[in-house]
Amino acid sequence: MIERVLLIGPRGFCAGVDRAINTVEESLKVFGAPVYVKHEIVHNKIVCDALRDKGAIFVEEVSEIPESSICVFSAHGIAPAVREQAKAKNLYTIDATCPLVTKIHIELNRFAREGKEIIYIGHRGHPEAIGVMGVRPDITQLVDNPGEVEHLQVKNPDNLVYLTQTTLSIDECMATISALKKRFPKISSPPSEDICYATTNRQTAIKSAAKKCDIILVVGSKNSSNSNRLVETSKKLGVDSYLLDTAEELKEEWFEGKKCLGISAGASAPEHIVMEIADSFKQRGAKVENYIVLDEHMKFMMPRELTIKQEAAK
Repeated sequence: MIERVLLIGPRGFCAGVDRAINTVEESLKVFGAPVYVKHEIVHNKIVCDALRDKGAIFVEEVSEIPESSICVFSAHGIAPAVREQAKAKNLYTIDATCPLVTKIHIELNRFAREGKEIIYIGHRGHPEAIGVMGVRPDITQLVDNPGEVEHLQVKNPDNLVYLTQTTLSIDECMATISALKKRFPKISSPPSEDICYATTNRQTAIKSAAKKCDIILVVGSKNSSNSNRLVETSKKLGVDSYLLDTAEELKEEWFEGKKCLGISAGASAPEHIVMEIADSFKQRGAKVENYIVLDEHMKFMMPRELTIKQEAAK
């Protein structure tokens, strides 16, 4: 029986996700429905369903959007070709790409101008990786794991640089970086860490909480990369861990013989789901307490394309 519930912090919305969700909500206020969003604005079913109810329409291809419509680019970033497609359809575009993802696009372009080849560490098929790979596909190669490093074919092993997806497992990413450095000793690293602060902080908090918990729940959707990495981090430390979207997905057998439960949430998961789960255990007599490992104070400005219209509407 669960006697103690630790609310692991930091958890939940990061600055980039908060900005992206607010961008869609404010766009609906300024322009009215519908507002089209290229891909899910963030990878969370609850969040996207709520935005659909307000008038957002999520599409995978620009070709699905009517001419001259309002289009928001998701937090994951897009390839330059997508921007051109939107321009050809006369769409008013609002870029909700996380600034930390935009930083990687900028870095990639800078390294390209310097004549370097880029090795991008990321999950094949993830929208963030698709966007980055689309910046300069002629000089960029993707590796998903250390095992793929040996298959890389490069023009000049002395003129390489690596970049990484923002939502990777820190430990797995370091293993891939080590494999790259072993094969290409002169490969350069990015000027600053590409894995975002929120991903790093949430994994650090999970590692700390795992020392105290018998089981950890991570609130997040199955297509959320950073949420899945939190579950993996917990499991690798020998703690049972489960990913769930809502409290309705809880299964009693998970908690048999367990006394201390930790609850975290991916960077795109809403806080009210965490509290619903915690309250369900509180009602059964468990003590609920905060377990804050790090504080976060990051905030990002709203996209300029939106603030211009907001000011004009005043």
